[in-house]
Amino acid sequence: MPKLAMLNQQGESIGKINLSKEVFAVENNEQVIYDVVKQQRAAMRQGTSKVKNRSAVRGGGKKPYRQKGTGHARQGTIRAPHYVGGGVVFGPTPRDYDYKVNRKVRRLALKIVLSDKVRQKNLIAVDSLALASQRTKEMVTVLNSLKAEGKVMVVLGEANELVETASRNIPNVVTVAYNHMSVYDILNTNMIIATESALKKIEEVLS
Repeated sequence: MPKLAMLNQQGESIGKINLSKEVFAVENNEQVIYDVVKQQRAAMRQGTSKVKNRSAVRGGGKKPYRQKGTGHARQGTIRAPHYVGGGVVFGPTPRDYDYKVNRKVRRLALKIVLSDKVRQKNLIAVDSLALASQRTKEMVTVLNSLKAEGKVMVVLGEANELVETASRNIPNVVTVAYNHMSVYDILNTNMIIATESALKKIEEVLS
C-alpha cells in the first residue's frame, strides 16, 4: 500500500496518508493511456472546417455556351469543380470528431497516470488549502512552501472559490475538482497537489 507524507500548506510534515493500491499502485499500460488521450484530443477538435460545393458557391446559374457545335466539351455551369472559382469536391464539412472509449478503460487510464505520479514522487498530499483572501500572492506563497515547480495541478475535494480565484492568474497552475481531472491534463503537468479530501474521494470513485 503506497504511503505519502501528509503536509500542511506551510510545507511541514504532519503525518502520513495510506493510499489505495487499487488506485495509486496500478501497473503501467501505454496502450490504454494512448487510447484515452487520443480520444480526449479528438474531442477537443472544433470540427468547424467547411468548404462550399458546387451547389453552394456563388454564380454559375447560366449555361456558359451551347451544348453542341463549339468544339468544346459540354458544360452546364462554370462553377463545376474543375473551373477556377468552382465548388470543392469532398472537402471538409462541420463534424464532431469525438468518439466513445469504454468507461472501464477511461478509469484504468486515470489510475495508471495517478500511480505514475506517485511512483515519481510528483504527488503532494496536503491536509487542506485555506486562504485568507483571493490574492494571487497568497497562493504563490503556498506553492513555494510546498516546493511545487513546473506545471502544477491543484486538485480539490470540494469547491473553494478563494483558491480557484487566487491561482487563476498564476502561469502553469490549474485548479480542478477531483471529478474534473482528465488523463491528458494529468500527463501535461509536472506535479499534482491534492487535498486529503480529494484523495479520499478519488479512491471512492475509482475503487
